[in-house]
Amino acid sequence: MAVLGCIALILCVLANFDNYAGRVGALDIGVCYGTLGSDLPAPADVVNIYKQHGIAKMRLFNPNPAVLDVLKGSGIGVTIGIANEDLENLATGQAAVETWFNNNIAHYVNDVTINYIAVGNEADRSGGLKNIFTVMPLLNNVVRDKGIKVTTVLSSSVLASSYPPSSGAFTLEAYSTMAGILAFLASTDSPLMINVYPYFAYKSDPGNVRLDYAQFTATETVVQDGEYSYVNLFDAIVDAFIAAMDKAGGANNIRVVVSESGWPSDGSGSITTPELAATYNKNLLNHILKKGGTPRRPGSNIEGFIFAMFNENQKPAGEEQHFGLFYPTMQPVYDVFS
Repeated sequence: MAVLGCIALILCVLANFDNYAGRVGALDIGVCYGTLGSDLPAPADVVNIYKQHGIAKMRLFNPNPAVLDVLKGSGIGVTIGIANEDLENLATGQAAVETWFNNNIAHYVNDVTINYIAVGNEADRSGGLKNIFTVMPLLNNVVRDKGIKVTTVLSSSVLASSYPPSSGAFTLEAYSTMAGILAFLASTDSPLMINVYPYFAYKSDPGNVRLDYAQFTATETVVQDGEYSYVNLFDAIVDAFIAAMDKAGGANNIRVVVSESGWPSDGSGSITTPELAATYNKNLLNHILKKGGTPRRPGSNIEGFIFAMFNENQKPAGEEQHFGLFYPTMQPVYDVFS
């Protein structure tokens, strides 16, 4: 009986492992893990939540050693950011970049699945973009034999125009540097990361931006842009970036990764409720996992990250503190993954 009981226990463990492995494969999506909170759980507990819900990818905004230590052997794919304030020093030359890498990343390369290092986050001025353009090839010299891709993260502030999506174009200030950044990404087969927030578009112009269009719940074309039909604002924003990339000479062979997208559950009145946040993020999850692409890139696999894992009480007061899928107690704000 003892032997049979042991075998049954082993089979149960293996079944649970297979179930987890299957869920990781099914939920090929990431969640951003920010740490601007005074009451957040320990990193080991956070990694367990990722595993429990089969979340395959994590985005970190800096190379946090406490988090990277517990990610060892987890199999979770990680994107690590370089803070904007570090770029000026790193742009001084190869030695500075190698020192940064050795101090922050080298220790984890063999044990943590590092997919991307993002040089800067939402830099929209020429100085910041020029530093990014300088640092990217220097960092690539260090990581190109380690299976890590070098990228950067843009917000829609670099777009001079985004409506209709085919009019997407970079600002004059950003255009020339973006052309160089895109050429680098193309030469290294690396993606461009973009932050996509239908919520902010809806909040800024609710008279002209329909809520169902922003929430993926429209059932018919809302925006017709030449040959392209848009049922949701998420695809329209992504395609505005792709149109801008095309005008700068870099759209054809550069993937895009949506590095942030989400909807707050509180902090700005009736447009920020748990119900609206749940609707948006469930639909975002399904939209990414469906791998249907966008009207300009049908059938393409666009990776995506939900923002964010937790409500963070050290962010600016208001909606910024309420983008989390979970409370710091690790209880869900609303259910997304079932």
